[in-house]
Amino acid sequence: MKKAILSIGLFVCVAIGANAQETTTPNPVNPNAAKFKFESEVIDYGTIEHNANGDREFKFTNVGKEPLIITSAVGSCGCTTPDYPKEPIKPGASAVIKVHYATDRVGQFEKTVTITSNADTPSKVLKIKGVVKPDPTPVDPAAPAEKK
Repeated sequence: MKKAILSIGLFVCVAIGANAQETTTPNPVNPNAAKFKFESEVIDYGTIEHNANGDREFKFTNVGKEPLIITSAVGSCGCTTPDYPKEPIKPGASAVIKVHYATDRVGQFEKTVTITSNADTPSKVLKIKGVVKPDPTPVDPAAPAEKK
């Protein structure tokens, strides 16, 4: 009797487990979806001065057939602040995503900005990079001059 109850219990558990496995089909791609086309997905600041202007722009065009709606733009750290268009970008129209990097931080940097939208690729990662030079070392007038 115990074997029969155990067998029935095991059968029920397997049946429930098999039924719980749902098959998911990927969402079909909308051929009319909005679509980004960036002039460049990477902005290289190059080597810039300490506290230089850290403002740059990612220029793009909506090459899709529906309006492009950006829902968020997030920098990878507090030193990178993006500003994006809040209104829909019509098909064929161009716009910019402004990015500010805090150039008070000396040294090499490589940061990202993640854009979330209704485009065919809902999440897009843009990159900024460069080097911020340190301030020149001031000359101490009291220090002895170097001998040649």
